[in-house]
This record gives sequence, structure tokens and C-alpha cells, in this order.
Amino acid sequence: MPKEKFEEALSKLEKVVERLEAGDISLEESLRLFEEGIRLSRLCNQKLDEAEKRVEILLKDEEGRMKTQPFDPSTGSGQVPSKDSAKDLIVDSENSDDSIDHS
Repeated sequence: MPKEKFEEALSKLEKVVERLEAGDISLEESLRLFEEGIRLSRLCNQKLDEAEKRVEILLKDEEGRMKTQPFDPSTGSGQVPSKDSAKDLIVDSENSDDSIDHS
């Protein structure tokens, strides 16, 4: 089974909530939908957590510029890229917002 995308899971979750709020379904169907809603909610939270970790990997280099590190969701960590790596993304610190709140 292919992995579900965040947007697909969120759309399905919204439909589950609509059906539950309508209140015109049996108890058994309500429980089934509730279980599906919990699964979808957890999937959405997992996808959001992964996205947040990818964003947090942005680090300043020695010159105060921003660069990215590849994120490995299986380990939850990034690897420091080499200076020659084509994957490095350097953002001029004059064009970046240094007031990012990481709380």
C-alpha cells in the first residue's frame, strides 16, 4: 500500500468528522469512523512532525548564512553537507529573516 500524502489524509479526516458530526449513522459505523479518524489524525501529526524537523535542520554556517542539511526521517537527524555538495542551499543572510522563533 503506497504511503498516504498529508493532504489526502487531511481531506479524508475532514470527511470523517463531517459524517460523525451529522449524527445520522449507527453506533458501529460511528466507532469505525472514529477509529479511522484517529488513524488519519496520527498520520497527519507524523507528517507535520517530519516537516517540522526538516525545517529545523536549517543552520547558519560560519559566515552567518543559512544552509540546509539533508533530513533522514528514519533517524530524525540531518547530515552536515560538504561545501562542494550540490545539495547545499546557501541563502544570503541579508535576505533571510533572523527573527525566527524556534519555541
